[in-house]
Amino acid sequence: MSASLAASLLDLLLGLELGARGDTDPNRFALEGVRWTTGQDGARELRIARLEATALRLATGALVLEIERIAVHELVARVHAGNGSLRVGAIEARDAEFVGLKLHGPLVLPRQFRQLWEATHPADGTALPPPADTWQLGPLGEIDGTLRGRITDAHLLFDADVTVPIRHGLVDFNDATVEHVGPDSRMGVSPLGFYVDAPNGRSYLYQFASAPLAGVEFERRKSLIGPWISERGKLRLRPFAESMLRQGLGSQAQGLTAQARTLLGRTALSGELRLGDGLLALPGLQVSMDGHEQGLNTVVLRSESVGRGLGAEIAALSAREIAASWGGTQLAGDAVTAKLGVQVVVEGDTLRFVLAAANGRITAPRIGFAAVEPA
Repeated sequence: MSASLAASLLDLLLGLELGARGDTDPNRFALEGVRWTTGQDGARELRIARLEATALRLATGALVLEIERIAVHELVARVHAGNGSLRVGAIEARDAEFVGLKLHGPLVLPRQFRQLWEATHPADGTALPPPADTWQLGPLGEIDGTLRGRITDAHLLFDADVTVPIRHGLVDFNDATVEHVGPDSRMGVSPLGFYVDAPNGRSYLYQFASAPLAGVEFERRKSLIGPWISERGKLRLRPFAESMLRQGLGSQAQGLTAQARTLLGRTALSGELRLGDGLLALPGLQVSMDGHEQGLNTVVLRSESVGRGLGAEIAALSAREIAASWGGTQLAGDAVTAKLGVQVVVEGDTLRFVLAAANGRITAPRIGFAAVEPA
């Protein structure tokens, strides 16, 4: 089968625009063991023992997917004939291996997020609660690690080194430190929000729209009229993050104070966080993280300036039971392993992202297409 025919087949199956990565590095395909068969239900099946593609560039709108090499084994595409045309109903394979995968484009609110926001915040202002299982952040329940920040030339904190330990999904602000010249500052959480008590007074970094919030244990004083804080408060990341997402994305942006935005532009961030196991579910995506006991799924964070961007790497990603959907397309897989990196860059008033996988493997990948009724 010629390379042009293979490109036409991918165009048909994926609905994407194919383009070369460069003038001297075009899309290249190799197919082995191609044959037509008939399935048990009478549908025609296109079977390919091995499909290998190199130097691919697939584009849909502003999103661009580049792949140095991908090999798919035992691919089966079910093709239905009707009204004089062929329609691909589903594609599945034994496994797929890839090297040098990169997805990049503008970071915008996905359609599923917008639909969820519109459904839970009607025009008349009456908020409806989203489904309870819309957001599930199971990996945050047992997350372990430490976040470190270096704030340079901060007005209220001077140059400061911030350390926030996370143990089994819990942030205990009694253990968080803010070190700088002179008496150190302290972090905490009150019914008003997250704060820093500096030598010249308290400053809020994030203010809550309402309290109480799930997963938050507020600060406690030694006496009702005394000024001394006996407990700085605690934060359980999973219930807190899930409750914030269920309240609505808009309230989060409003909670970050102007001072915090200024500090983020002067903050270098680093950290190493090992995700727990469990279900990660958000609109249009569901995956079960697996590998906490083996030390997998460790996220390494780096940023020279959080206000200008943030990068994260997972040297050994391990997940299973993947399911994603967009438009009329559903993507699923039994398991995935990969070396993954994500970078978010601030460009003026917009955000751009780069999702890169140096290598990876998907077991039993499956793609389904919704049937299109004739007009």
